Amino acid sequence: MSTSTKRPQRLIQGNEACAHGALYAGCNFYAGYPITPSSEVMEILSTEMPARGRTFIQMEDEIASISAIIGGAWGGGKALTATSGPGFSLMQEGIGYAAITETPCVIVNCQRWGPSTGQPTKGAQGDVMQAIWGTHGDHPVIVLTASNVRDAFEMTVKAFNFAEEHRVPVILLLDEVLAHMRENIDWPEPGEIPVVDRARPASAKGFKPFENNTFLPFGAGARFHVTGLAHNADGFTVGDEAAARELRRMVGKVQSKVRELAMFDRLRLDDATLGIISYGITSRPAAAAVEILRSEGIRAGLLDLKTLWPFPDHLVREVADRVDRIVVPELNMGQMVREITRSVGGRCEVQPCTRIDGHLLTPAQIVEAAKATLAADGSPGQRPIGCGTCCSERTVHS
Repeated sequence: MSTSTKRPQRLIQGNEACAHGALYAGCNFYAGYPITPSSEVMEILSTEMPARGRTFIQMEDEIASISAIIGGAWGGGKALTATSGPGFSLMQEGIGYAAITETPCVIVNCQRWGPSTGQPTKGAQGDVMQAIWGTHGDHPVIVLTASNVRDAFEMTVKAFNFAEEHRVPVILLLDEVLAHMRENIDWPEPGEIPVVDRARPASAKGFKPFENNTFLPFGAGARFHVTGLAHNADGFTVGDEAAARELRRMVGKVQSKVRELAMFDRLRLDDATLGIISYGITSRPAAAAVEILRSEGIRAGLLDLKTLWPFPDHLVREVADRVDRIVVPELNMGQMVREITRSVGGRCEVQPCTRIDGHLLTPAQIVEAAKATLAADGSPGQRPIGCGTCCSERTVHS
């Protein structure tokens, strides 16, 4: 008789996976305001967190929500908020405050079609540049994404881990398609995914809140100062070159860790001559497109980026050094393709494949874009950009 046991599975939505990933990571403070298509995250946590003795607060708006999780984090909590495009826009000043105060917190942005109210129930990937650059000034931030329901669980845990390890706000970009898509996933056992807690100093005596990544919450025995002004290690205001040194330190602690922060999946890249670089939900049809192209004798491969910032230049350049063409499918008018093109630096041709009508790209549309770029001779002058049915045809000059 077999003694093997099957792992427990659950059929859940992406938003449900995100909420349970937060619980798995030890999230014990949530503040938010309901907004389509992220509301299930809040709805689930509104019942699960009080039942576990954790703090849940519905705020009056998203400005209050980001402010509350900053306070919750400084009170010692693992803090989370979830929103969508319009709410994410309102949070930008607060994200900047979280960055300069080196506050560990997680912001989930379940992207929808925009700008403004847009199409609230339609998916998009239009907030990528805002996630990286949305708040003013140079600032430390980590931006992650997910391409399937299991990813939504794991990347939520990773987001908390990175926030705790590096004391920065971490933004997790989901989207409406993934949020409401249901998949069977193997349910992680306790301890299966590592969970990181913030480092505390050995003693409260002489604690400086910005000297390193150790952290003491308010009321833990140390008196210290936290401000949104340019400050030094003890939290008090500085200017000029001292302020510049601190900014370089804050940004540098993320940028210097780009290789260890880079998370990704590879598919059939070893012998590829055509690369597809995707992220988030577009990685699903992109993977199918790779198999279609392979079946037609085109050696395609996929790089699925899960860390969007700090940008993993080394991964993109490895692909660019291997292939002749790169196709970048996105549910926007071409946001991440700009960063990929910069990173490629002329090593090969880069072609966007965009869709902006609120629907997911199909494998056939990505295949069409790939064949179009393979048909181009790559000579100087004009080359087509677009992928036929999923975006407008336009022409740019190389």
